Amino acid sequence: MRYSKIFIPTLKEDPANSHILSHRFMLRSGMIRQLASGVYTYLPFGLRVLKNISKIIKYEFDKIGAQEFQMPILQPIELWNKSDRLYRYGLELFRLKDRKNKEFCLGPTHEEVITNLISNNIHSYKELPLLLYQVQTKFRDEIRPKFGLMRGREFLMKDAYSF
Repeated sequence: MRYSKIFIPTLKEDPANSHILSHRFMLRSGMIRQLASGVYTYLPFGLRVLKNISKIIKYEFDKIGAQEFQMPILQPIELWNKSDRLYRYGLELFRLKDRKNKEFCLGPTHEEVITNLISNNIHSYKELPLLLYQVQTKFRDEIRPKFGLMRGREFLMKDAYSF
């Protein structure tokens, strides 16, 4: 059986919590729905737009010789201690422990991970230059998530690293 209905739940009125015009448009047009404060579901129309934007970004980066890769969202706290940014990052760092009581965080950024990767795998200047990029989900435990997707707790971000 083939399903033919398109799931685009539009709204006639502006939602009470939406203060930014783009946020209102995305909610009203059926692109996104809020699940919790700063947490959104991308509906089929919104996901299609997001994938098209990612496709354009990937095309442009591939065109200049960048290589796509993906780093883990879950990051060991040791990397953040090593960079001395664990406490400077503050409360926005979403921290958790696994069943072995090992501390991790959900990546708000990937500088610690890429620094670790490159320092352990590049051994000569002859392996350079290198341009790597990723389009990845990030997490920040925003104190007061507001402004729709702009200050959400979970968001998609493009990172590029040149060496």
